[in-house]
Amino acid sequence: MRLLNNQKIVSAALLVILTAICAADAQGQSILGEILRRLDTHNKSLQSLRAEVTMVKHNPQLNVSDTTSGTTSYLPKTPKRGMYVRIDWTKPVEEQISVIGDDYELYRPRLNQVIVGKVQKAKNNASVGGALAFMSMTRDQLRANYDVRYIGEEQIRGGTPTWRLELTPKTETSYKMAELWVDGDGMPRQAKIVEHNNDSTTVLLTNIQKNLTLKGDIFKLKYPANVKKIKA
Repeated sequence: MRLLNNQKIVSAALLVILTAICAADAQGQSILGEILRRLDTHNKSLQSLRAEVTMVKHNPQLNVSDTTSGTTSYLPKTPKRGMYVRIDWTKPVEEQISVIGDDYELYRPRLNQVIVGKVQKAKNNASVGGALAFMSMTRDQLRANYDVRYIGEEQIRGGTPTWRLELTPKTETSYKMAELWVDGDGMPRQAKIVEHNNDSTTVLLTNIQKNLTLKGDIFKLKYPANVKKIKA
């Protein structure tokens, strides 16, 4: 009889645990749905953006990080044109990068060289274009291309409260995972890409100005005629 009672107690405990897990999962899915709805609404209303940008590249094998900072201008992708991004790095060295669609140019004045290539294959400071691409993805694009998981609430640098999402690609890509930190307005404030070797690139936007008038010609880099062009 005592054994039977113990079995009943264990069964009841398991039922309570399973019920709690199911309830937590349902709540997480409800929060995720609301986050993606806000992200989609914000995406549709965003016409342009200018902000300060900080990029941190981390090598876990050596446990070292490199931080680069500057300013960025951004026009989201539309049915008529691709995404436009310009970044003017100021620290630790001056560099300029322009991303139009999947093509990028990286100008290094100190070396008098321009590196040209594709965003999906970009490395070093040019890889920021891949992280910023998440800023313009719609809810349907995220769900179609990634398994999206809600991790929880988190404050990013500067104290801004955000929701943290984990994105696992459904098909093979050049990276194994990405993360997004989305604020209450549905604005992605921070994005992180984790490579297959666990190296990561984290891009943070601060002092954001939205829906300014930005002309297309500001995304075209200006450099000397004798600059050396290198294909990435």
